[in-house]
Amino acid sequence: MASIGFINTILMLAALVVAVGILSSLIATRFGAPLILVFLAIGMLVGEDGPGGIHFSDYRLTYLIGSTALAVILFDGGLQTRMRAARGAFSPALLLSTVGVLVTTGLTGAVAHLLLPLSWTEGFLLGAAVASTDAAAVFFLLRAGGLQLRRRIGATLEIESGTNDPVAVFLVMVLLELVMARHEGWDWVIATNLARQLVLGAGLGVAGGFGIVWCLNRLSLPAGLNGPFVATVAVLIYALTAAADGSGFLAVYLAGLVTGNRPVRGLPNTQGFLSAATWLCQIGMFLVLGLLITPSALIDVAIPGIVISAFLIIVGRPLAVWLCLTPFGFTRREKGFISWVGLRGAVSIFLATIPMLVGAPHAQIYFNIAFFVVLVSLLVQGWTITAAARRFDIALARTVRPVTRTELDLPGQIEREMVGYPLLADSPAAAGDTVLPGWAVPVLVVRGAEVLNPLDAGRLVPGDYAYLVVPTQRVPELDRLFRPFGETSFREAASVGEFRFNGTAVLGLLAELYGLPISGEQMNMTVAELFAARFDDEPEENDAISFGEATMIARKVTNGKVAVAGLRLPPEESAPVLPRTLWHAAATRAGLDRLPRHIASAARRLRPRR
Repeated sequence: MASIGFINTILMLAALVVAVGILSSLIATRFGAPLILVFLAIGMLVGEDGPGGIHFSDYRLTYLIGSTALAVILFDGGLQTRMRAARGAFSPALLLSTVGVLVTTGLTGAVAHLLLPLSWTEGFLLGAAVASTDAAAVFFLLRAGGLQLRRRIGATLEIESGTNDPVAVFLVMVLLELVMARHEGWDWVIATNLARQLVLGAGLGVAGGFGIVWCLNRLSLPAGLNGPFVATVAVLIYALTAAADGSGFLAVYLAGLVTGNRPVRGLPNTQGFLSAATWLCQIGMFLVLGLLITPSALIDVAIPGIVISAFLIIVGRPLAVWLCLTPFGFTRREKGFISWVGLRGAVSIFLATIPMLVGAPHAQIYFNIAFFVVLVSLLVQGWTITAAARRFDIALARTVRPVTRTELDLPGQIEREMVGYPLLADSPAAAGDTVLPGWAVPVLVVRGAEVLNPLDAGRLVPGDYAYLVVPTQRVPELDRLFRPFGETSFREAASVGEFRFNGTAVLGLLAELYGLPISGEQMNMTVAELFAARFDDEPEENDAISFGEATMIARKVTNGKVAVAGLRLPPEESAPVLPRTLWHAAATRAGLDRLPRHIASAARRLRPRR
């Protein structure tokens, strides 16, 4: 009975620690603390030098937990990456995650060799362990600070953080093999191993991604099992690739990338489950790594740890960023901010446990220095990301909160889903002069206790819940129309739908709202006067005037003057946008004179409670 009581106590303590870790995210959000630091601190408090007094030194179990957690985290990173939206960021991000990691490894390794009793190869091994950045910590802090990065900067950081972990893992494995072999040179065996890891990792990862897509689209699993199935297969892809001596982390990231960018049935629900699983994996990994730490042992490496950390922050990361991003036209401010966001996290500590696992020389030095580097990075860079974004003028002026959205998979559909939004009074969708893109088809309106088809509902009013059928990949675009104006600019809204205004609108005001290249005498002209000047006082409906990438179209002409005009900006993706009146005309075009029974039934179940 005593052993059963002990097991129950362990379960109670483990559940309590995880619950406290989850609740600590509220503290991190409130005070801007790096979330990974909170979890590490909890693990240290429970550990040997803390009040918990638990002695934990099982590096084999740590490697098992860390590998599983990283497989899920990297898969989710690939799953959330949209290749079309990040089209202009792939080349610089991939260069940064490969050449940048190599440069950081070399520079940091040289400093480690000079400061510590390590050979050149051992120094490079330490450099490789701390060369990759931590995406989860970076983006949590940006969201906690209420910041929205410019699209190219955010995409570059996202892709780099998802792809540099496999590169760092591979470097650690190769350098560890050199250290254990007790020689300093590269040979054909190492080169062959490198090629095999990359080829197998890429091949099995892509094949695994297409396999997941095939299974999700062909198999009808019981409700709620798609997410667990995908997470399990992600770990399986990692394990199979690693067992075949390939790069398992590269494979699992590519599998997620393929899955997230293909038409997949039930993808929103799968993404929701993977996001939750990723959080739990991060919490578990950080807590275990915190348990491994003996804070008193860090005193012996304090001075070299501070020097290496400062070098990595001030010299190593910035130099790698400037070398990799200068050919792509990044400004000094952009490169400065990306340099500062080189946050180190749990991956660095996890990689430093591998030498401990295999009994490599100086293994304890790698582990202690890596933890010290992560600690300094989180304290110095983690707490100043918001200030750095504003200092480098990288963050947009407005904040963006997750939009309230209900998602429903449609039977037999893998490329479209039904989404529902509450209509806010200060959102672009509530403006009477806004139009809807042609790829978003309205299907029903929930107004109070009634479920109406779009024709009976007529014009939307604040408080309505609007449900539309939308291509799955374009749902984030539609979010812009249903966010408050403080979180969506006029320009962004016009890139999704079309904004209409009277012919008496002054061009100077439109230029200010939408960022149009209008200057000189045109600033004081009205829309009607501009069309009259351009078309010899005889404008007709559908006449268009271009302002850079924007197009102004005459929608209604009365007595030879433009009474109503529309403004459109090209979408970020290349799919055509066909403007229609916001709700009623779009419903008429779609021929929705009757409400499908299965959609109406689903809407009643999904209707948000007031």
